[in-house]
Amino acid sequence: MTTPTLKQSRGAEFTRILGLGAARGDLSVPNDDLVGPINSSDEWIQQRTGIVTRTRASAGVSAVDLAAEAGAEAIRAAGVAPDQIDLVLIATISNVQQSPSMAAVVADRVGANPAAAYDLNAACAGYAYAIAQADALIRSGAAHYALVIGAEKLSDIVDPTDRSISFLLGDGAGAAVVGPSDFPGISPTVWGSDGSKADAVGMSGTLVEYRDGSTAWPTLRQEGQTVFRWAVWEMAKVAKQALEVAGVEASDLAAFIPHQANMRIVDEFAKQLKLPDTVVIARDIETTGNTSAASIPLATHRLLQGHPELSGGLALQIGFGAGLVFGAQVVVLP
Repeated sequence: MTTPTLKQSRGAEFTRILGLGAARGDLSVPNDDLVGPINSSDEWIQQRTGIVTRTRASAGVSAVDLAAEAGAEAIRAAGVAPDQIDLVLIATISNVQQSPSMAAVVADRVGANPAAAYDLNAACAGYAYAIAQADALIRSGAAHYALVIGAEKLSDIVDPTDRSISFLLGDGAGAAVVGPSDFPGISPTVWGSDGSKADAVGMSGTLVEYRDGSTAWPTLRQEGQTVFRWAVWEMAKVAKQALEVAGVEASDLAAFIPHQANMRIVDEFAKQLKLPDTVVIARDIETTGNTSAASIPLATHRLLQGHPELSGGLALQIGFGAGLVFGAQVVVLP
């Protein structure tokens, strides 16, 4: 018996980011509003993190709302009709409704039904992971245009009395439309994880423990020094690898857009990568805070607003976070 030959799809040779969108929380929360429960000060927070204020969303605004707003702007910016979007990926750790996926709801809201849609959880590396997936799926022919969103309402999962992380976190969503390109616009991704250090940053308990009354509402916690050392030393190596596999040098970059975890980490990265003065470095954390999966697209969106001349230039973006997951790639800015 002859086995029939299966067909396999093939898509565009290259992809790139076509447009960006952003939605920040509607509230600006300065350090002074948070210092009481953690017995701290505005000066202490600024010295340790570089954060002056952060955006958070009102009680009536959900992560889904932020994602839909950012996604709609990205589609408009890309000049793509919503019904041409056939893949929606949302990176998030703060979807408090486990099912349905945030992506499916957002696909409907932005007019992309019946797009394939799913959420992914790679913490602060989630956007870089989602960009890698969109690139691969379009080039394989499984999708034509992808809407990639990092969306978080971290204020839902923060303990205001926790000194390890509570003052860092903000709310927002950043989005990108990825589509076919005549030239390479997204480099290979360097990604991975180190689950052996999973306890360094993550949730304080499980929903089962919360249901059974053995723990309080699960919130984010971290071992600050462990995460700082890992991010500074190990992630600089990953960033260098990303440049190498992309075939470019640090001097070729127009921008460096790391996950906005901590200003000290951002500055140390720049030193270790020996970035020339011509490279613009994203420092969105100062007024937005750490928005996990949303931080890279939010920072990119703001960077291009302030520096439109960066459009068409190369940017190195790197995400890293809970579960010690990381991902980095070089992209052409839209």
